[in-house]
Amino acid sequence: MTAYFKDFVISTVADRPSYHNVTEQVEQAIDKSKIKNGICLVQTAHTTCSVYFDEYMHDSNYYGDDYLHVDINHVLDKIVPRQSTENYPYLSPGPKHIAYGMKKNDPAYPAVEWTMLNTDGHIRADLLGNSVTLGIKDGKLMRGSVGSIFFVDFDQTRKRDRTVSVVIQGDE
Repeated sequence: MTAYFKDFVISTVADRPSYHNVTEQVEQAIDKSKIKNGICLVQTAHTTCSVYFDEYMHDSNYYGDDYLHVDINHVLDKIVPRQSTENYPYLSPGPKHIAYGMKKNDPAYPAVEWTMLNTDGHIRADLLGNSVTLGIKDGKLMRGSVGSIFFVDFDQTRKRDRTVSVVIQGDE
């Protein structure tokens, strides 16, 4: 049994959820791994991001957003409204978390209060999950004829660079 690890970076946009089809990068990692039969885990460790499996729709809006992603956003907007100010419509982040965030010394997490107003992004990511696991058979991802793997960043406060991790395990 062999394991192979690959990370790649996605640059996201601000002011709306940022969807990315990562199927091609995952399939390239499988090719590079030389693993013929096994499993492929695609995940993100970012808590406002999700990785999920769905069909690629060929139509998109003027922003380049797949219609199905726009539909997902419309559904999520109904059940998880965007956070527009502190403590509304969510209690989080509370004063202790804001104090924690203001002490961070990390350029990826600037010590500015409004960057922490992303509770909606956390809840949306919780609903979709942070990973997908699919099988590998004869060196090919078992995704059917229309399935694709998508990464989405629901943190709409600012654009960022996000990491997607691929773990491939199996036999060569």
